[in-house]
Parts: sequence; C-alpha cells; structure tokens
Amino acid sequence: MALKNLDKAAARLKEAVTKGERIILYGDADLDGVCSAIIMQETLKSLGGNVVRVYFPDRENDGYGITQKALKELKTFSPALLCAMDLGISNFKEIKEAKKLGFDVILVDHHVVLGKLPDADIIVDPKQDGDTYPFKELAACGLTFRLAEEILGNKMSSAMRKSLVELAAIGTIADMMVREQDNNEIIEEGMETLENSWRPGVRAFFDIQELKKFPNIESKLQKMISILNVRDVEDGYPASFRILSSDSEREVTLITERLLEVHELRRQQRDRLLAKVRNDILEKKDESIVFEGGEDFDYILLGGLASIISQEEKKPTFMYRKMKEECIGSVRAPSGQDTVEAMKHCKEYTITYGGHPQASGFRVEHKNLEKFKSCLIEYFKEQNG
Repeated sequence: MALKNLDKAAARLKEAVTKGERIILYGDADLDGVCSAIIMQETLKSLGGNVVRVYFPDRENDGYGITQKALKELKTFSPALLCAMDLGISNFKEIKEAKKLGFDVILVDHHVVLGKLPDADIIVDPKQDGDTYPFKELAACGLTFRLAEEILGNKMSSAMRKSLVELAAIGTIADMMVREQDNNEIIEEGMETLENSWRPGVRAFFDIQELKKFPNIESKLQKMISILNVRDVEDGYPASFRILSSDSEREVTLITERLLEVHELRRQQRDRLLAKVRNDILEKKDESIVFEGGEDFDYILLGGLASIISQEEKKPTFMYRKMKEECIGSVRAPSGQDTVEAMKHCKEYTITYGGHPQASGFRVEHKNLEKFKSCLIEYFKEQNG
C-alpha cells in the first residue's frame, strides 16, 4: 500500500527531468525541511535534472510556508515546477498565486490538513483524506526519501541510498517524530553508517572534540542536531543546508567552528529566558496553558524554550516573539494535547497557524494577542475537564 499520490509526484518530477524543465525546490528552514531539500536535490541531479533554485523562507521576517516575498523573487524562473517540502498545506492563497505565475506545484508535507486542501497540482501528505497508507507520522524528509525511492527505483545505488537515508534519519530525529514503524526503519538504517558518512558535513561533527565525549551515536547525534539548529543564514541558505550539502571539508570545518561559538551564546541566552519564564509562571499555576513572550524572546529559541517548559509544567506551552506589528510564536505540548485543533478553535484571532498537534506555530497581530491567549486558556480548560 503506497502513500497517496507518491507515484504521481515521482512521475511528474521524472517528466520535468526528461523535458529539461526548470525545477525549484522550496523547503522549510528547519532540519526536516533542509534534509528534504537536499534529498530531492541530489535525487534529481543524479538524473540530470535542472534544479535552478533551492529556496528557504525566512520564517521570522517573511512568514511560514510559501510566502509572497518568495513568489516575487522566484517568478523570474517561471514557467517551472515548484516542489515544496515540509510546508505548503495551509498556503491556500499563495499556491493560487503561484499557479497564476506559471508554476506547477507539488507539495510534500506532513502537517495537519486545515479542513481543505490547497490548489496544488499534486499533494503528498499522509494526513489528507483518502490516503490509506497505515503510518501517518513520517517526517517530511521521510516522505521525501520515499519519493526519492519511487523516482530512482533500481537506479538508486547502495552508496546513494546510504547518503540519502542518513539525511532522512537526521531530519526525522530533529523533528521529534514518533519512533515507530517507518520512522524506526529510517532512523535505524540511517544511523548504521552515520559515523562513517561520506558527507564532509556529517564527518566534521564526529571529529569535534566536544562530541567525542558523548557515550553513543544517539547522544552525539542529538548534540549535532542542536548545533545545526543554530540560525546562521548566508545568501538565503541556512548553515545546516550549507554544511550538509557541501563536498568541501574546509568549508564545513569553518562553518561548524562558527556554529559552535554561536551555539554556546544561544545556550546562555536561552537559560536566561528560561529563568525569566519560570519566575513569571509561578503566579499563573492555575492557568491551563503557559503563554509567555516579549520583544527580547529570540524567535530561534522559542521552540526549545517551549519544549523545556512544556515538559516541566505538563501543559501546552505557547512562546512568542513580539515584533513591530505582530507576534510570531512556537508551541509545544505533552502527548494527548492537540495544539493545532486548539488554534483552529481560536483561528479568528490568528493571521496564520499550523503544524503538528504537539509542535506547531502561529502569527497573531498585537491587538489580538490577549484574546488569542484567553481563547486558548478556555479551550484547554474545557478539554482537560
């Protein structure tokens, strides 16, 4: 039993390669999206595909998903095939605009479908209606790896499979997907060769003295992921993309050394914010959620902060950065709490929202922030009885 539309997406991408069409790969800037983009880039290039651009949106400044700024920048490549990974399922307006600009659109996403599907040409998302594939919790990079298998078939060499499944394993672990079924298979296969990877960007981490003190591959990989998550963008490309796609040992060593320095500064900043949040929530123990933020909350730290506080307080945790006209937030929740459904209930106060039940995000105008918070508190109060 195959994922719905996997064969159609593979056929369309192979057609684009054969016809020499321009192909744009558009991924979220987190590790799941980055690994997805590299998997697809290397798959298509191995067949001689004309990948003209790999694009990652600036989530903090431009918004999540397929953005108007991105379309404005990418329209010079039209007509082209736009393959979006780890985003897009809630970009109804933007995908219509992309179609008007002359793009064919393939979505490879794993986020919750918000009631209806966007007007993309082909959608691969196990959470869409009519998808009978039994496992619904693949990361986007896992879906992209399955798509690569479908595209390449027996043309996928053993060496290429190893290099791609390593990326799928990294992205799946980084996105904190459940360790079950397909995900377990991908993680186990990817981790078999990770320490001896041909990829200079992976090898560079295992050569770091700091990682050598960790007792096993899993703990080393978690540290590697935390460093790769450091926000360091050059020419629109996250450091994780530049490291993992590079074939230059010198380049990856230089980037990795810089990331280590930034990572330590970020850790200190995160710890200061953690202390502040823990103090602020002492007087709000009766509230059904944790809802904290401000201008000094760096967006890149929100997910980590929310994850730690959610585990400590055993509550859905909403962390936000207050920007000029709106707030951008990251959400984490204990097992069994559906934050996407909660925000759907309070969507009249949001600009946009989406993600997974236990890991999601939102954008809200300043004027609606307190209303949004109150609505969420009431929602979870009712849900938790």
